[in-house]
Amino acid sequence: QVQLVESGGGLVQPGGSLRLSCAASGRTFSNYAMGWFRQAPGKEREFVAAINWSTYYTPSVKGRFTISRDNAKNTLYLQMNSLRPEDTAVYYCAARTSSNIATNEYNYNYWGQGTQVTVSS
Repeated sequence: QVQLVESGGGLVQPGGSLRLSCAASGRTFSNYAMGWFRQAPGKEREFVAAINWSTYYTPSVKGRFTISRDNAKNTLYLQMNSLRPEDTAVYYCAARTSSNIATNEYNYNYWGQGTQVTVSS
């Protein structure tokens, strides 16, 4: 049974940093694409970043967020710097059984339960 478990969310002041982690079990994703999505209150879930052997970001986080992975630990990360109130959302990690990067949530096969990130003073 595949499980993705996020951690690292919390409350941070504007300009602060957080690092999210997503531990995968039940399957090795080193050869597949993984990504981060987020959903703010009252809004649809949106793409944030994805990784295979390269990385891709939505424009609003490029230069502030960094997606990475540790294949030995089967873990995905999202380093978030210079956080803004508009980054407040539930953040989800996702994995797909393809090596191609995708920005549409319907292209992902597995999802974590989400972790809350709140940026507020």
